[in-house]
Amino acid sequence: MAARRVSSLLSRSLSASSPLLFRSQGRNCYSGGILRRFGTSSAAEEIINPSVQVSHTQLLINGNFVDSASGKTFPTLDPRTGEVIAHVAEGDAEDINRAVKAARKAFDEGPWPKMSAYERSRVMLRFADLVEKHSEELASLETWDNGKPYQQSKTVEIPMFARLFRYYAGWADKIHGLTVPADGNYHVQTLHEPIGVAGQIIPWNFPLLMFAWKVGPALACGNTIVLKTAEQTPLTAFYAGKLLLEAGLPPGVLNIVSGFGATAGAALASHMDVDKLAFTGSTDTGKVVLGLAANSNLKPVTLELGGKSPFIVFEDADIDKAVELAHFALFFNQGQCCCAGSRTFVHENVYDEFVEKSKARALKRVVGDPFRKGIEQGPQIDSKQFEKVMKYIRSGVESNATLECGGDQIGDKGYFIQPTVFSNVKDDMLIAQDEIFGPVQSILKFSDVDEVIKRANETRYGLAAGVFTKSLDTANRVSRALKAGTVWVNCFDVFDAAIPFGGYKMSGNGREKGIYSLNNYLQIKAVVTALNKPAWI
Repeated sequence: MAARRVSSLLSRSLSASSPLLFRSQGRNCYSGGILRRFGTSSAAEEIINPSVQVSHTQLLINGNFVDSASGKTFPTLDPRTGEVIAHVAEGDAEDINRAVKAARKAFDEGPWPKMSAYERSRVMLRFADLVEKHSEELASLETWDNGKPYQQSKTVEIPMFARLFRYYAGWADKIHGLTVPADGNYHVQTLHEPIGVAGQIIPWNFPLLMFAWKVGPALACGNTIVLKTAEQTPLTAFYAGKLLLEAGLPPGVLNIVSGFGATAGAALASHMDVDKLAFTGSTDTGKVVLGLAANSNLKPVTLELGGKSPFIVFEDADIDKAVELAHFALFFNQGQCCCAGSRTFVHENVYDEFVEKSKARALKRVVGDPFRKGIEQGPQIDSKQFEKVMKYIRSGVESNATLECGGDQIGDKGYFIQPTVFSNVKDDMLIAQDEIFGPVQSILKFSDVDEVIKRANETRYGLAAGVFTKSLDTANRVSRALKAGTVWVNCFDVFDAAIPFGGYKMSGNGREKGIYSLNNYLQIKAVVTALNKPAWI
């Protein structure tokens, strides 16, 4: 349902006069000038000032908001302008030590793991209620710090955030072991115990949702947590932390440290008193995190990493619906989505029609200040990501892919990029191999089912895939053949709380969401007791 709401938001467009055009490779493309259809607030309108106040910029350690040990701060920036929103405490190794110490004491001596599971669930349910009560503040902070459309934050992500915590609250008192029959006079039972202190590192593209994906199951299982935010987007985690304390979470159960990966992140991953680590981010960073965990105390690690997901449109598809869904699969969240359908495979018999309609849809996409009503696409997160996306666009042009539209910056302020569509993309091009993480659609042509299965699987990633067809046989055959953790059939980006999410190959290991995520935060202990003359065994 959430995905349908997101899709409906993305399908809206504002009326505008025809944009300036220039001719490129025989097709119409946008120029680099100020465009009405792609006009950003920074270029054509006054920036909307959010009404929310930034009230928490310190680290949350042992139930208190405190300065970093060094006293250092760093700026968190508004992606619309590149200007400073606030200065946030810069945590490093000493702050991670303080946070881990608080989490360890809360686990070993505090009430949380000893509290009844029902009482833990009540705290989580109160928190979900507070999230809904403060949804406007949370949505405003999320959009301000991240750049995603406010409508997306308020009407899709905040409800999903609350839903996830209610889902895990429901699991808290349903976690139990088994009585196991064994040969001989023995009583055998298994206990599902909380794993201890969980270290969690979340990314910048979905700060609140990734907070819920990790914090929710860890709390339900009775663990304590040290969470490191992405340095680009720390604000909503602190606000959520305040609400959890207000809901009755004991001090030290959740500790939040903002800081940089090379300092705070590395210290958390290598800490000898952290019992489990969960990381979401790039595959390259995931390798580093895994190595640090292995070389310290061999703590178990779950990784949700990058993707280059195929979106396959078969000949029998309803082309208009396929175009809209493929557009949503790629451009949602400014293209900054690990499971984005970034390789759009289209059957040769409908390829030309699909390309023309995809281009037309991209030209209608409304880009601008994400606080403005009707905006579909805001800015990229920061200058580094902006430059990365532009580099891949240049690579696509240099590789002789056909630039159908877009390909340039919008305005002269902030990190806005025109929705970009490439056709005639080949498998060996960088835009078809690397995770771009931006609003760049690559459309490839295929001839038959065996061919597209083989090509779709020829990637180092395996996070997700989409299949669009009217044939149940085709859907079943292809979904089973694709090496991906999630396959969406005639839909995309459906993220229900109960649906597990994770990848094959270099897209990571372990699963988040659903019942499977609980396994990440539990130890299984076998207790074997000798029986003396049992009546039965």
